[in-house]
Amino acid sequence: MSQAPSSTPSGTVYIVGSGPGDFDLLTLRAARLIGEADAIVYDHLIADGVLELARPGADKIYAGKESSRHSVPQEELNRLLVRLARAGKKVVRLKGGDPFIFGRGGEEIETLVDSGIRFEVVPGVTAAAGCAAYAGIPLTHREHAQAVVFATGHLKDGTINLDWPSLARPRLTVVFYMGVGGIAEICRQMIAHGLPREHPAAVVQHGTTRRQRVLTADLATLPSQVAAARITAPALIIVGTVVRLHRRLAWFLPPPAESIG
Repeated sequence: MSQAPSSTPSGTVYIVGSGPGDFDLLTLRAARLIGEADAIVYDHLIADGVLELARPGADKIYAGKESSRHSVPQEELNRLLVRLARAGKKVVRLKGGDPFIFGRGGEEIETLVDSGIRFEVVPGVTAAAGCAAYAGIPLTHREHAQAVVFATGHLKDGTINLDWPSLARPRLTVVFYMGVGGIAEICRQMIAHGLPREHPAAVVQHGTTRRQRVLTADLATLPSQVAAARITAPALIIVGTVVRLHRRLAWFLPPPAESIG
């Protein structure tokens, strides 16, 4: 005997990375899914123009997170994805960068698994790779760094309690996400755990976009220079001697701020 069809068909949730900010860095698969979605639950840091790919009539739900200000608490957002899928919708959960690199994609998928919801993950260009590339700062280089580490500058409990001895090492590039608010403490800890005060460091704000700004300095002076330049989130901190290559390798020249409409 054939099984009767379910009266509550379940949809699928696609956890999609939209890249670091430049619309052209959106993957083809991401663009196709956005155009097919019944509902798009999107974050704050997505490229301008991405939502214009949505089909007419698609629901667009903002769930952005800006420096501890969450429009939708994470637990409620997880439940929202489940509700939409259980309504039979094709759901795109659209995130900046890559969903699995400080994007909370894993947390959301755990809820989907527990709820029996089908899902797929679509990788995106993570901010570290995209912003460093557009700043002319190679994250690895045979003469400078044989390894790269991505670290968060803002833990769940609001502290910056990291494994500093493993981060403050020579011939290593460290990229801090969400760290500009705690940049003074980050630089202090990196120096306290062995890196010289003159060790190169940089901040890339609004990387890959027309508003990109790159500031290079050293660990001792970077916090004061960032404050003087009034650089705020979204921004990445890059620590390592690869930063010295910026002036020589920089290729992306966004227009002056006054010319941006």
